Amino acid sequence: MRLDPRTKLYMVFVVSLIVMMSATTPFLWAIRLSITLIPIILMILEKKYSSALKFLLAYASALVLTFYFLSEQSEGLIASLLIGYCGIVVQFMPAIITAWYVVRTTKIGEFMSCMQKMHVPDGIAVSLAVVMRFFPTIKEEYSSINDAMRMRGVMLGGGNVLRMFEFRMIPLLFSCVNIGEELSAAAITRGLGGENKRSSLIELKLGLADYLLMAFLTASTVIFVVYKYLL
Repeated sequence: MRLDPRTKLYMVFVVSLIVMMSATTPFLWAIRLSITLIPIILMILEKKYSSALKFLLAYASALVLTFYFLSEQSEGLIASLLIGYCGIVVQFMPAIITAWYVVRTTKIGEFMSCMQKMHVPDGIAVSLAVVMRFFPTIKEEYSSINDAMRMRGVMLGGGNVLRMFEFRMIPLLFSCVNIGEELSAAAITRGLGGENKRSSLIELKLGLADYLLMAFLTASTVIFVVYKYLL
């Protein structure tokens, strides 16, 4: 199921809005959980099973630890660290999952066409497009550096942690600088940010799935706000 980029951006906005408001009752938690499951289900529909499973296990584990095994009365350093870690995961993981889904399933051409339809200034649109390509490229670069260091025997189990950190992070930092410059040059080469209006071969159109999803997200937000602040 292919969603319009405008629907995806709206989903990021709604999920980020809801996770910033605390859920204090089981009903509010049910709304938050339903919102969190949407991007996971969409990942499964996009056949990204591994990522969907990892996010689901991480979020479910944090929920189980928070509500069934940990409490504010828990004592000890490990319990305190787990409470803080699980609280951060439960609070911010839904927005992270949604943003990851949007970045991994949206092509740059679709994103730029979406920005044009929304009349977003080119400076903002180009910056966001570069950021969307920056992090996946950094992930691939780090994987390549990690493989090269492993072939040279620079591993965590080698006993020299500082050497492992130096041989991975310094090449990655230089790669970040080069990748940023290359992405900016590629954006300029493709005419992004030029004076003339950019044309696009991609025709975006909201479908039935887009309208249904936006209606569900809007209804969930309204119910969450009304139930939390007006009832």
